[in-house]
Parts: sequence; structure tokens; C-alpha cells
Amino acid sequence: MDLSGEQIEIASGPRHAIIASVGATLRAYRVDERSVIDGFDAEEVCPGGRGQVLMPWPNRIALGRYEFAGRREQLPIDEPELGHAIHGLVRWAGWKTERRGDDFVRLRHRLQARPGYPFPLELSVEYRLSPAGLAVSFVATNVGPAPCPFGAGAHPYFRLGRVRADDIELCVRATEWLDVDARSIPTRRRPTDGSPVDFRRPRAIGIAHVDTAFTGLERDGDGLATVRLRYDRQELRIWLDRSFGFVQVYSGDTLVDRSRRRLGIAVEPTSCAPNAFNSGDGLLVLEPGASFEGRWGVA
Repeated sequence: MDLSGEQIEIASGPRHAIIASVGATLRAYRVDERSVIDGFDAEEVCPGGRGQVLMPWPNRIALGRYEFAGRREQLPIDEPELGHAIHGLVRWAGWKTERRGDDFVRLRHRLQARPGYPFPLELSVEYRLSPAGLAVSFVATNVGPAPCPFGAGAHPYFRLGRVRADDIELCVRATEWLDVDARSIPTRRRPTDGSPVDFRRPRAIGIAHVDTAFTGLERDGDGLATVRLRYDRQELRIWLDRSFGFVQVYSGDTLVDRSRRRLGIAVEPTSCAPNAFNSGDGLLVLEPGASFEGRWGVA
């Protein structure tokens, strides 16, 4: 049995993707037999969050603790090195296929209330291929009787052949980035202009170790922000709609598997900042019956 669950294949012309039912994870995506994401094998336990869905929060919650509606909550610590709760509660859950066609699949999961997050949610993720590329849609609905804190994100790693991060040009048009402490918890917003992580104009990553959340994203007339990765004549454009006000870029320098470091670049659309359950930076509060909807994709 594949450790990542059912393997769901979709295709449109030269575009092929594989979604694993464990975590509704984007495990593989290729165009003309060329891998677009740095994924993993079906027989592997997903390493480094590759392609996973991050709900009901992305990134970290400091010490797994937060207060909401006058109650103190404690989440399980699943980043023991730093002592935080990380990347939500559905990465290792079994998702069920709700609808499926040749070029799309929609998966669903009911997140039950639990200690630390006593809020039930109905969640869905749809992956759809077209001549424009891959589009991913998230929906999360509060099906409980009380308001709940919420954030969403995705964790794909992208690749341009076997080119290392050093040689890849990155472009993130953002006015601010989040400075962090020694335990990767944001301390303040800082201007991108002139900073070490100023990638508003395309430039090679070089020797820089990037693990940065950007915000104040420049958007086009359709409300889309775009992160670009380029090498030679190859270019990937990762787009995110207004539901995602932040994007985390990670060059993979601290991955447990050293052989994977700086090969794939994680570009993570997120609706809120790291530690938003405590800082409130971008945090959503879903009233009973209310929904979050967000879209991102890659061309």
C-alpha cells in the first residue's frame, strides 16, 4: 500500500498531476514529462511538507499556545526542534474524493473539534488542469456553533530541472517582509526596499538562505500576485488571489534530507502570517456558517 494513500491522476494535454489522498497533497506535477514540482514517491512519508495543504493555520504557532474568545488553547507540538505547532491539522488526514474528471479532482475532509482547536470545519480542495496550467481552489466552512480562528496555505516546492537555488532567479514584488526571532517567530514587518531579501526585481538567489514571509504584494487588475522563478529560458509563475495576503519563500537549507536541500524552492501562498493565532496578523475569524475561499496556481 502506498504510504501517501490513494494516488489520483489528472491530465490535460501535456500536463499531468498526481494528488495523494493523505493530506490532499500535490505529490507530482509535470508538463511535457518535465517535473514542475519537487515532489516525492508514493511509497514515502511526505518529507518537508511537500505539496501539503495547511489548514486551519499555515506555518507556526509559537509553543502551540494561543488565546481565543477568552479561552487558552494548547495544540500538540509537532516541531519539537523549535517547540511549535506547525502547518495545521489536516496534513496527515485521509481526504475523500468528492468529484473527479479527467482534468480535475475535488477532495473533502471534515475536521472534527478537538482539544486545542475545538472548532469543526468542512474543508475542500480542488486541483484543476487546463492550457493555462494548474489551478488550486480551497474552501473552508465553519460548521460549528461559535466563531473560530482560521488560516490557510499550501506548501509546494518548485524545480527547474536539477538547477540549484543558487542559480535560480527569484522575483517577489512585495513591499514588506517579516523579520523573525531565533525560533522563526515574526517580530515585526520591515520594508523590502534595500533589504537582503529585496527580490522585487528578478535576481539570482545566490548563496542567500531564504526562509521569508512577504506581504504587501503587488497585484494585477484581476487581484493576482505573482512569484516568478526563472533559469535560462525556463520560467514558472506562481499566482495567488487576494485571499492569500502573504507568501513564504524557502530555499530548503534546513531540510532533514540534506540531498534535497536547495534543489526545490518552496513558494507557499498563505492567508496569514506565521503565528497569526497570537499576533492577529492576517488572521481570519469565521462566524458560524461562514466560509473562506481562496485560489492559487502555477503557469
